[in-house]
Amino acid sequence: MAAISRPSTSTLFDVVFGVVVMGTVGALIGTFLGSASIPVTSGVGVLLGVVVGFLGGRRFLASILVGTVLGGALAWMIAGVEKISFGARAGAAMGGAMLLGLAGRMFGISPISFASQYQCAFRFNSYIGLAVAGTLHGIPGIAAMGILVGFMVPPANLAAVGMLARHGEAGVLRELRRNPLILATLAGIAANLAGLEAPAVLLKFLGRLGDAAIVLGLLAVGAGLRIVGAGGTATHAAAAYFLLVKLVAMPAIALLLIRGFGLSGLHADIALIFCALPAASSAYILAQRMGGDGARVAWLISVGTLASMLSIPVWLGLS
Repeated sequence: MAAISRPSTSTLFDVVFGVVVMGTVGALIGTFLGSASIPVTSGVGVLLGVVVGFLGGRRFLASILVGTVLGGALAWMIAGVEKISFGARAGAAMGGAMLLGLAGRMFGISPISFASQYQCAFRFNSYIGLAVAGTLHGIPGIAAMGILVGFMVPPANLAAVGMLARHGEAGVLRELRRNPLILATLAGIAANLAGLEAPAVLLKFLGRLGDAAIVLGLLAVGAGLRIVGAGGTATHAAAAYFLLVKLVAMPAIALLLIRGFGLSGLHADIALIFCALPAASSAYILAQRMGGDGARVAWLISVGTLASMLSIPVWLGLS
């Protein structure tokens, strides 16, 4: 009988780190649901921490931990204490999608292809979100979606860049320093906290650039789009799985939290729309720049965007 090999020190550290992080998250969720549920939520968190730890998810867990703290801090700084719970629901749904996305490894795709597609399980197209929010709720809807997007961009990009850097050849810190979405978000927050106001002419110019951004992003996706015939059933199954996580699982988690915590009205709609959005077109650009599987990411973005035209109204109808 073959001897059972002992886990390495690195694996044991990952497991302990996962238990601490996810167990703490589970306990915090339990405090919101009620003290009686703390043992259950903590237990689920510990089990998830063990699984993620054995998968070697130390950096991933660290990204979630940093992103959660950063997201909560940004929500407080941008919109005040009363908006933290609003963002927490969307953040919890995103965290669930990040964890579910890890299961994409079981389809046997290459590590760099997994890292590229993984971001499509939780990243979001903010331009579509702002358009839908404005259509449903006007200026208040756009403002609420803008607040949500503002403090969700950093943790989403931390996780996406971290996973690609881990399976590619780029360094995490170097890529984070060069990530335009993170830099722009932090610069905007700093300007807001400093009370700076840009001249009207500059705001109008930047607004025009922003209007063109979604078109340029979709052009970039279209340039890299192709019918992917290679890779077999496993590759297509992985792509389908990531689509289901983004368009079904993430909004489903959000809907359960919205109903469980009694959120209603504008904030309920905005949180649900945010979680039901398709993957951002910038996911393709990031994958290409970091040497990832850009063709598969472009396919996921294109199919997800088309499918979301049907799924978003369905989720709103269920709310």
